Amino acid sequence: MILAAAQTQPTRGDIDANLADHYRLIELAAQNKAQLIAFPEMSMTGYERENAQQLAFKKDDSRLSHLQKLAVDHNIIIIAGAPIQIESELFIGEFIISPDHSVKIYTKQFLHKGEDSFFHSSFDYNPMLEIENQKISFAICADIDNSLHPENASKKETDIYIASIFFSPNGIPNAYRDLQNYAQKHKMNVLMSNFSGESWGSPSAGQSAFWNTKGELIAQMKDSDSGLLIVEKHTDNWTSTIITD
Repeated sequence: MILAAAQTQPTRGDIDANLADHYRLIELAAQNKAQLIAFPEMSMTGYERENAQQLAFKKDDSRLSHLQKLAVDHNIIIIAGAPIQIESELFIGEFIISPDHSVKIYTKQFLHKGEDSFFHSSFDYNPMLEIENQKISFAICADIDNSLHPENASKKETDIYIASIFFSPNGIPNAYRDLQNYAQKHKMNVLMSNFSGESWGSPSAGQSAFWNTKGELIAQMKDSDSGLLIVEKHTDNWTSTIITD
């Protein structure tokens, strides 16, 4: 099994530029035989609150079409984030785009302070995937601040917990502490994807990372890099490769 976390520097509100960066990194992940690539929180728009409604994607958004084509062409699962409009409500969500042409939606369950002025939260959109008999669950940013989230994932026999986040340099030590604890406590592999550079006028911490089921940090990117963290499973061990721009 080969998984990739993308660490990107989004252009605020420029969906076309951000999508072009997604396409490039997906192609690069596919060249390295990745079966899944995860992008950070709201990766296609950059993190937004006030402008999220104007930038929002719909469930069957035509802007997903090339991502769907790449998923099929390269036999890769793509996890790409955006504000998502579902009926009359706006969510922080991500599209889980699979090679079988299916597109599932995960929505953030636990919101940061202030996000509830712009977004709803929901437990209704919480799909699981499977690769090589490994069950995969998803999380977005503040989900990982609430221990109930990984606990629920563990109850569903999750093997791999994938967190797409936007954490600042001040917040990243807590994210590392929590994700390491969840990996060890629940015996889950944890893959985390974060922005580098700036988003929403604030610095991002980068340091996308992977922990094994013992809570051991297998690999991490630097704070300012953009590119890919790739991990490969060999029986019970993982190896890693970092590719930077």
